[in-house]
Amino acid sequence: MSAILLERDIVHYEVLGRGRPILFLHGWVGSWRYWIPVMQAASVSFRTYAIDLWGFGDSAKNPAHYGLADQMRLLDGFIEEMGILRFAVVGHGLGAVLGLMYARQNPAVVDRVMAVGLPLEEAMIHPRLRSDSPAALADWALGRLPAAEAARSDAPKADPAALQTSLTALAGADLGRMWRTANLSCLLVNGLNDPVVQAPRLEQLADMPELMHAVAFEQSGHFPMLDETSKFNRLLSDFLALASGESPRDLQLKEEWKRRVR
Repeated sequence: MSAILLERDIVHYEVLGRGRPILFLHGWVGSWRYWIPVMQAASVSFRTYAIDLWGFGDSAKNPAHYGLADQMRLLDGFIEEMGILRFAVVGHGLGAVLGLMYARQNPAVVDRVMAVGLPLEEAMIHPRLRSDSPAALADWALGRLPAAEAARSDAPKADPAALQTSLTALAGADLGRMWRTANLSCLLVNGLNDPVVQAPRLEQLADMPELMHAVAFEQSGHFPMLDETSKFNRLLSDFLALASGESPRDLQLKEEWKRRVR
């Protein structure tokens, strides 16, 4: 277990591999731990970092840090402490929101963003996130796949106030403007069976900027990185292989490797 002190509180993180850096940000259910299969695959060519946001996993449970602005300062402090100069972000749910927000505010350091389960508007988030305990949310969102146990085991560590504070902040945020004005390479990934965050509607897909593209995983729920790990890893690899500033619009779940990983 690795940790640093930021604002006098502990931030837990893990790191694997060498090469260009990738920062993995977890969502409302679970912790850094469910990124392990993806980190292991990516660490062959990249240096992969994953952190527990304030209020989740093994990071500090201090309600003073649970706002979106506070989580953004966590990212700032972590990136400075690690000496990371330019990196890709892979974020999920809450982590996707934070990743895209951080990229818009810091275009010089974020090269690209893969946003998994990004709510394109606040109403696309299921209200159950506001009422159930972290453990109950894990049972609802994860299903019973063996690969989901890492996320399920860490879900009860979350402070429910961390979820509620982030959701309250999102209610006042202009999520539509955030993604419509994104000016960097951004790949949206959604599971079509996601009970937590609705997939983009047709009119939203048509409204996406040139550097943004959406890919749907037909057999996935809220955790495509666990439901269809091989497909997810291949798509991430293809996305990371793009030249800096290149649009991901030609990326698809290609038939030749969809067949290969079934």
